[in-house]
Amino acid sequence: MKVIICGAGQVGWQIARHLSGERNDVTVVDNNADLVARATDTLDVQGITGFASYPNVLERAGAEDADMLIAATHSDEVNMVTCQIAHSVFTVPRKIARLRAQSYLSAMRSGLYRRDHLPIDVVISPEREVAEAALRRLRAPEAFDIVDFLDGAAQFVGLHLDENCPVLDTPLRQLSELFSTLRAVVVGVRRADKGRLFAPEPGDQLKAGDQIYVLCHSDDLSRTQEIFGKKLKKQERIVIIGGGNVGLAVARALEAAPERIRAKMIERNRTCAERAAEALERTIVLSGDGLDIELLREANIDKADAVLTVTDDDKTNMLAAVRAKAAGCRKTIALINDPTLVPLLDPLGIDAYVNPRQTTVSSILRHVRHGRVRNVYSVGDSEAEVIEAQVLSTSSMAGKAVRDIDFPEGVLVGMIRKSAGVVRPEASTVIEEGDVITLFALSADVPEVERLLQVQVDFF
Repeated sequence: MKVIICGAGQVGWQIARHLSGERNDVTVVDNNADLVARATDTLDVQGITGFASYPNVLERAGAEDADMLIAATHSDEVNMVTCQIAHSVFTVPRKIARLRAQSYLSAMRSGLYRRDHLPIDVVISPEREVAEAALRRLRAPEAFDIVDFLDGAAQFVGLHLDENCPVLDTPLRQLSELFSTLRAVVVGVRRADKGRLFAPEPGDQLKAGDQIYVLCHSDDLSRTQEIFGKKLKKQERIVIIGGGNVGLAVARALEAAPERIRAKMIERNRTCAERAAEALERTIVLSGDGLDIELLREANIDKADAVLTVTDDDKTNMLAAVRAKAAGCRKTIALINDPTLVPLLDPLGIDAYVNPRQTTVSSILRHVRHGRVRNVYSVGDSEAEVIEAQVLSTSSMAGKAVRDIDFPEGVLVGMIRKSAGVVRPEASTVIEEGDVITLFALSADVPEVERLLQVQVDFF
């Protein structure tokens, strides 16, 4: 597949990294020569320096025979014009654009833009993706990561194990014996002293300080968290620090939620605070600095079940989360753009984070891997992926028991949806044609997973 990626920033680079690693023909376009050089020096991609919306630049990038164009520059307008040029001049079959401005998104949702007038096949909204990720964190307060799979029938959950975890030093195979009816599989572990993410063996034991990733049946999510020592508490009072697009989207979703949640918002910019107050019905909006301890006390931070810090500055988000925790807030969730800051979260006592790049990359990959692949989630700093795909009759997995499939060491099978329902895989479980399977794969093993699945990609 030939793909043109317009924009070589964090998102564009990560998409190029994924697709080039899977033997696709990738060309990166950016008007910043340094970013193009970084991509070509570190990845197996071609690079073109220039404005992505210029027809001659797209022609140099090979748009005439490209299968897909991904417009992920920092400008909505450039992304839209690039897709228009790719469609009108080069007839590129599939076009994906990242758009931030709510005005454009609202117009598209209301049908003001017709598909033949603005030929974008898939629109990715980072703010919307981040808001949904933040809501998932709030709904599973003891998890530092949570994503839906199998149409919501399965959950991919990240949990931090502490000294109170009752199953420490227990081999994973023994956990399966102790909790035989639990539909959950530990698919990934990050050890505190090493920091490296790995797929565990059946004889591996869990240690205090480990971060584990579990694929479980949605009905067993609460029980899974309790087994790993997490006490569940209903979230009723939420404080949001930051009233921009992300904070506003989260507040609106909380107001629309069936459960009664009382939310307060703190926004430093008075204009943004007034806009949020007008847009929200039940959320109390306070104008001021989220780092101001007196303002936090006015928001009753000590009685809050969780605080969500979503300003446009990572360090402010971290400091606000730390201050809220010190003032008595039980759960802290911070928006973090810079992945190099993530290792600081645990020492600072920040419970969970949302990474806009990670959520955007996952969303784009979900649409790039079309055909039989139904869902993709990028784990950590693109260290692994969770892939949901339907098993084809041509797949080498079809008709084989799990124990007989030659999976790489960095690949584990999670939940499987069969005609009778979602099941936890056993060594003897036979994977059949038509099954929908969830796989955890370290990044280096993703190409082999694609080969095993023999995914038929259809872009038309």
